[in-house]
Amino acid sequence: MKTLILKTASNYLLPVLLVFSVFILLRGHYLPGGGFVGGLIAAIAFVLHAFANGLAKAKDLLKIHPGFLMPIGLALAFLSGVAPVIGLDDPFMTGLWFPDPFPVIGNVGSALFFDIGVYLVVVGVTLTIIFTISESA
Repeated sequence: MKTLILKTASNYLLPVLLVFSVFILLRGHYLPGGGFVGGLIAAIAFVLHAFANGLAKAKDLLKIHPGFLMPIGLALAFLSGVAPVIGLDDPFMTGLWFPDPFPVIGNVGSALFFDIGVYLVVVGVTLTIIFTISESA
């Protein structure tokens, strides 16, 4: 289904959905949301673009294979959990926080880096699965 309306709408919705996914990611440690939901919204944005403009254009837009996001996200999530053990002899997954809040983001700590890792893993897994299914169909 490659209609003019869908193509035009997807070009405007892609950046809006990506910004919304980052918003959901950043609000995740205060309100509902986080890396998983934000990653799903980002993946939906690219899937919508692929449906409207073709799989090749969506892959060109990503610049890298989505499978490369999975190990990066896993490493980031693991490092955010193991950092307290290495640095402070605290238990695994103990929250570490910067002393001062950042202007737009708020309080930043290891939970945010864990959520970013989850975000990258979810985007990588979802897009890899959907792109693989789309290629074989």
